[in-house]
Amino acid sequence: MIKQVLIIGFVWPEPKSSAAGSRMMQLIETFQSSNYKITFASSCGKQDNAFDLSVLDIPQVSIELNNTSFDDFLKELQPDIVVFDRFMVEEQFGWRVTEQCPNALKILDTEDLHCLRKGREMALNDEVLFDKGYLFNDISKREIASIYRCDLSLIISEEEIEILKNQFKVNEHLLYYLPFLTKGISVESKKKLPKIKEREHFISVGNFIHAPNYDALLFLKKQIWPLIRKKLPKAEMHLYGAYPSEKVHQLNNKKEGFIIKGFVEDINEVMRNAKVCLAPLRFGAGLKGKLIDAMLNGTPCIMTTIAAEGMFGGFEPNGFVADDAQKFADKAIELYTDKIFWNGKQKNGFIVINARFDKHLFVSDFMYKVNAIHNNLKAHRLDNFTGQMLQQHTMQSTKYMSKWIELKNSNKN
Repeated sequence: MIKQVLIIGFVWPEPKSSAAGSRMMQLIETFQSSNYKITFASSCGKQDNAFDLSVLDIPQVSIELNNTSFDDFLKELQPDIVVFDRFMVEEQFGWRVTEQCPNALKILDTEDLHCLRKGREMALNDEVLFDKGYLFNDISKREIASIYRCDLSLIISEEEIEILKNQFKVNEHLLYYLPFLTKGISVESKKKLPKIKEREHFISVGNFIHAPNYDALLFLKKQIWPLIRKKLPKAEMHLYGAYPSEKVHQLNNKKEGFIIKGFVEDINEVMRNAKVCLAPLRFGAGLKGKLIDAMLNGTPCIMTTIAAEGMFGGFEPNGFVADDAQKFADKAIELYTDKIFWNGKQKNGFIVINARFDKHLFVSDFMYKVNAIHNNLKAHRLDNFTGQMLQQHTMQSTKYMSKWIELKNSNKN
């Protein structure tokens, strides 16, 4: 019998716009390769960049918040597995899934730890070192509660697994490390990539509405790029990303070689023709899709500690790590102009992709884990009393708030 997977998206997947969109498509491919029937639902409006899931024979269902129509939808579908795309979606729909499909395996895809990203942003704004006081914020309470209410949470970074285990004391059996899932880089693929002499300019990538990316853009524009441009007056800084706002476009300056390119249809094409990728993130969480794209296309990087977090394990990075603007610029210039360094860092990237992110290293074990928990769901939940407790209290408040909004909306009509 074919098992049903319902994925409830925070947004419709946009793999060309964000790393989160690429991650979602990787999860979809993983379930489909194991012969699961997938239905994708979201309450979010669909943008032009959204991937058309119908080409993969995946039903796309628009659902409403605070509406019993979702209960009817669940009753009819009766999914075996429900995947929540980020904790906010679990908050909104998790209690309904529990009521209508109590035997469905509930999986939370965290994407990254939102509480970690938010805490780091607050510390940066306060111009102090990040510590536990910033980590244990209001979002933490919501996000960790969501992890406990689910049967399994997918964590994209090993660093975040350790934070959840050591700082929040989350039981390891509720967590599963599942990073970006890529194709391995073959010898033939390596040979086809442009050499250093065939490439030019710097590149930076990131969805412009994502707060860490916009902060990195300002850091790059105001502090880093002037130092690079002074030593490399013919080099240009090309910035790609979806949804550039007017304030982003105002940073465009061709005279300074700082060029806002905006959305790009094929990130691989522009990445493989760039000489060096810059990732000057000052706060954030999770893994950085831009670094994965760079390594897949043989483009060495200069990155901050935040950008490099969780990427390399015990392997050498595909470039240099620097947090100070002057050091960042110096390393960027060095990598841009030194062929020996450049070739060596490119090879490091190939090694990292094949050793840490090749999908064949993870897919079989992940599906085994999912099936094992699903087949022993009752016993698995008995080992998570905290989750049962949170179902009883937190979800009741969410439930009745939702019912109140539903009643209020019906009275308006």
